[in-house]
Amino acid sequence: MKSPADQPVAVIGTGVIGAGWAALFLARGLDVTAFDPVPDAEERLRAALDLAWPALTRLGLADGASRDRLTFTATAGDAVAGARFVQENGPERVDLKRTLLATLDEATPPSAPIASSSSGLMPSRLQEMCPAHPERVLVGHPFNPAHLIPLVEVVAGERTGLDITRQTMDFYRSVGKRPVLVRREVPGHLANRLQAALWREAYSLVERGVASVADIDAAIAHGPGLRWALLGPLVNQHLSGGPGGMAHTLRHLGPPAQTWMDDLGTPRLTPELADLLVDGVRDELDGIDQEAMTADRDALLVGLLQAKRRHHALP
Repeated sequence: MKSPADQPVAVIGTGVIGAGWAALFLARGLDVTAFDPVPDAEERLRAALDLAWPALTRLGLADGASRDRLTFTATAGDAVAGARFVQENGPERVDLKRTLLATLDEATPPSAPIASSSSGLMPSRLQEMCPAHPERVLVGHPFNPAHLIPLVEVVAGERTGLDITRQTMDFYRSVGKRPVLVRREVPGHLANRLQAALWREAYSLVERGVASVADIDAAIAHGPGLRWALLGPLVNQHLSGGPGGMAHTLRHLGPPAQTWMDDLGTPRLTPELADLLVDGVRDELDGIDQEAMTADRDALLVGLLQAKRRHHALP
């Protein structure tokens, strides 16, 4: 029997997120077996790998890393049959997810974790779809582009074994991810909830005519977003308090901050508000090559990640 190091990692579903996972695993020198039922899925995946490889090369490939270590299989069962870890990226539809996970549950070796990239389904619900071994099912939710953004949220379900959670966290660390353990199941997990809080107020500010879409984007991209890319919002708040730290900040800025929080909007995504947002983004990007903008974003991400690696004081 192969040792775990010799067993492949399976990627099930090779759309945008699945392709990012496959690229990352290959760049870390792993063998990858992949499956997706969509016509031309293999060709699309290999094209996505070609696009991702230059950035991964800049970040540093592991010994033995090669796109040739990808095997695309005819069925999901074939992809997971000998896997040591399964990253599932199927559509966020319960009916499709139930059928897919039942197949994975039956075909995957019992000791291999099945981590779902789901951003909307709770791991305990996913476990109900895996009656044979629900204890090895959990959520491993990445952020796009998954091959570059280090964060992955690990969310255990009611029946997830502690050893599986530890095994999953260790595996993600081994491929260069920054796993965060979400200690309770909540809709949206962790980071999406934080994003949603910001989106809610951004939508409200647009709806109330306080600022344009472009100005809201500028306010974050050229203001606090620069600091958030280096340290989280709470540590940044601590540093803003000088020698007194968070205690000083909360003592002096807590009361006005409470006033701001009390005044935050509660917008509803009506068709009218959606039109305002869509039109605002269209105006903001008028005349901009969006493919070039995305490429520039990824290049800057790589540079930022490289710079953060050189500064070990950053947590």
